[in-house]
Amino acid sequence: MILDDFIVATKTGLFCRYGDFFLDPKEIVKHAVISHAHGDHAIGGNLSVYCTEATALFMKHRYKKFAGEAFYIKSYHTSFELNGIKISFVPAGHILGSAQVLMEYMGVKYLYTGDYKLQPDKTCEPIEFVKADVLITETTFADPETAHPVAEQEILKLNSTQSNIMLGAYALGKCQRLISLMNDHCIEKRILLHHSMLPFVKIYEQMGADLGRHEPYDRKVMKNNQRNMVYLVPPMVFNSYFRAVNVVRAFATGWKHLQNQNGIQLYISDHADWNDILLTVEKVQPSQIWTNHGSGVQLKKYFEGNLVVKLLS
Repeated sequence: MILDDFIVATKTGLFCRYGDFFLDPKEIVKHAVISHAHGDHAIGGNLSVYCTEATALFMKHRYKKFAGEAFYIKSYHTSFELNGIKISFVPAGHILGSAQVLMEYMGVKYLYTGDYKLQPDKTCEPIEFVKADVLITETTFADPETAHPVAEQEILKLNSTQSNIMLGAYALGKCQRLISLMNDHCIEKRILLHHSMLPFVKIYEQMGADLGRHEPYDRKVMKNNQRNMVYLVPPMVFNSYFRAVNVVRAFATGWKHLQNQNGIQLYISDHADWNDILLTVEKVQPSQIWTNHGSGVQLKKYFEGNLVVKLLS
């Protein structure tokens, strides 16, 4: 029997009171099960952290000695028990080390997706589907109007200009995917990286990811070369250099409002779109869907009369 209160939304995050742990807590807790290392899912300071190896490495780089008191590193598909709940990690395809959390209690399986994507990405483990009774899915882009274009086609837009490009992207996940895509599809471009991105890139390569050519940003190099340079920068730098001259601006994201006023609109997302979510439901075959991160209203409307859809947030 599905327990309606197995996972509940609190101000601290998603809480499993039966196992006394939180999924991706927003505040420091005793037991934190972390799906991936993005800052809105993985804060520092938790007493016990359960995650994949890559997630632990990213967190330890970002938070240094405040990353967490104790890390319990778990491989994909290796089950462990936490206060009576059987847990295992399943690849989520979002970034390197990202995991769906499969929880089993009293014969019922609950699958928390964390953030996930179905598009191919050579820089991280591809998503895997497992059957579960309850699918707890992110709904960041759960809108029938949203369909992410193919990333391999989008990246070709950078070839539309020989001018230097300032390319904004998140330092973890998106940055490494873009480096790989540009090496495959924009072979004339020379890729310069903002210094804050280099440690994450190094961890990717340490974990076996072959990203291709890239180099640290050098002001002289950029100044002396007026063509085919791509300067990859994090969002804060991208926004602070809004009036940068002699560069074409682009920001890699699935959000339309972040594409305004950019010279190139680059729709590359690391989340599932509407059709991806529907395919995930088809593969997981849940009896119930619980939604999180974004609005699940459209999903509830779509499955009305066929599946129970509960909005956790």
